[in-house]
Amino acid sequence: MSTGELVSIDPLDLKFPFELNKQINSSLQLTNKTDQHVGFKVKTTNPKKYCVRPNTGVVSPKSTCEIIVTMQAQKEAPPDMQCKDKFLLQSVTVGSGATTKDITPELFSKDSGNTVEECKLRVVYVPATQSTSIVAQGAEPVLPSNGPSGAAEASRAYVDSNDKSSSEVRALISKLTDEKNAAIEQSKRIQQELVRDLFSLVLITSRYFVFYFMNGSNQQI
Repeated sequence: MSTGELVSIDPLDLKFPFELNKQINSSLQLTNKTDQHVGFKVKTTNPKKYCVRPNTGVVSPKSTCEIIVTMQAQKEAPPDMQCKDKFLLQSVTVGSGATTKDITPELFSKDSGNTVEECKLRVVYVPATQSTSIVAQGAEPVLPSNGPSGAAEASRAYVDSNDKSSSEVRALISKLTDEKNAAIEQSKRIQQELVRDLFSLVLITSRYFVFYFMNGSNQQI
């Protein structure tokens, strides 16, 4: 746990039960220690790899916000399971009427004159267990405690974690449908070929009987 003047963060290490080809969630608790409202912003050195919900927000006095970090599915493991990714959580006091929309990058700049508190977080991969596998596959995370907007953000993060499974199901259904249509077309072609072969056989047989009949009549004469 990290304890600053404005907030405390628990834990300092974002632990992910690493598994290939799976989205994995990790969470941390941000507690406002003051009697003022505190705005926060979360940054990462690898934004394409992670989804943070909420990545900005306002924490009411003496309250706690749950932040969910989702790591996108990875196709290969890093050497020795060591991750160099880092996160930075910045916090600053804001007015009592501030909302998430008021948390702009300018609040955390050096030129703003605000006292900005910063905390660096590491990313740590841990062995996956049966219980953590359930979380990795998209178990619903704990929702933030700082209002409806935070809850909506975390809900969207949960929905996003199931997108991959839905895409795989749709792809499988599409593949089976294509195979079925191909089989039907092949069956139609075979039937058409059988009809042509049967017609040819009838034609040849008819010609044989005509030839035989004509030759038989000539011999009698």
